[in-house]
Amino acid sequence: VLLLDLTHQSQDRNQITKKALDKCFASKPSPLYDKNFLSRIQIGNFDDDLSKLQLCDWIVEVIIENIEIKKQLYAKIENHRKPGTIVSTNTSGIPIHMLLEGRSEDFKQHFIGTHFFNPPRYLRLLEIIPTKSTKKDVTEFLLAFGKTYLGKKTVLCNDTPAFIANRIGVVSMAKIFNLAHELKLSI
Repeated sequence: VLLLDLTHQSQDRNQITKKALDKCFASKPSPLYDKNFLSRIQIGNFDDDLSKLQLCDWIVEVIIENIEIKKQLYAKIENHRKPGTIVSTNTSGIPIHMLLEGRSEDFKQHFIGTHFFNPPRYLRLLEIIPTKSTKKDVTEFLLAFGKTYLGKKTVLCNDTPAFIANRIGVVSMAKIFNLAHELKLSI
């Protein structure tokens, strides 16, 4: 696994990535099943290490929920990924098709939403959200890979805001607030 993050403006340009990985590993329960798996993770930053994406088969973007910032990163990724590499976003609600403006046909055909629920090691749901441009075999691969190798309950979703689970969650939260007000419940 290649883990990239923002570039730190110091001698150690990977400091942000290192701190994120250290925090991840120190959290209880740990997102890593075995501490020895840490050796399988190589770190870097967006400025110095994007060329390493040529070696990747699947690139998962997990950055701030801001369409323009995501699009800027995709433009950089597209300059370094090899054709046919799957690129997915872990957005929890941005319509997937809105992220594809300006991308090549190959990028669009291999781009898909993979919404992992947090913490991903423990929550089994994985929403797979293709766009109209996503190749069918990319969708089928991720549905099967998520189920077989990641132990997830994969669900095929339409490209609608908040997909399935978050749409249900938002309605449920709104109902709870409504009931709390109706029943005059305090915190």
